[in-house]
Amino acid sequence: MLRDDTLSLRSSEDIVLVRQAVRTTAVDLRLSLVDQTKIVTAASELARNTLDYGGGGTVRIQALQDGSRRGLRLTFEDKGPGIPDVERALKDGYSTGSGLGLGLGGARRLSSEFAIESRPGEGTKVTIARWTS
Repeated sequence: MLRDDTLSLRSSEDIVLVRQAVRTTAVDLRLSLVDQTKIVTAASELARNTLDYGGGGTVRIQALQDGSRRGLRLTFEDKGPGIPDVERALKDGYSTGSGLGLGLGGARRLSSEFAIESRPGEGTKVTIARWTS
């Protein structure tokens, strides 16, 4: 069954639920094990960022079909403080917290598509997609 769900991210337990939902959808789409691992890892990083830096938010999980290609799109949104310098935040090693600074850049590398919109004081929206390889 293909899905188009929106899940809340309010606690660490929600991150586990997001990972499970993303994995289930990736399996349903018959993504390869490598593609499943990449999208679940990216989802975990972005869910953690949404919770830790955005104060919580939502993720929309969408199954995609484009001809014979199948994919999975994830849209993470929060109403947190936003990211003042997105380009800097995408560089490995940069973190406003105590993390390793690999979340955004790592998620970008693990995705077929990556987009980020952020406005200081308004929040952040990160959209990724992974297509069958």
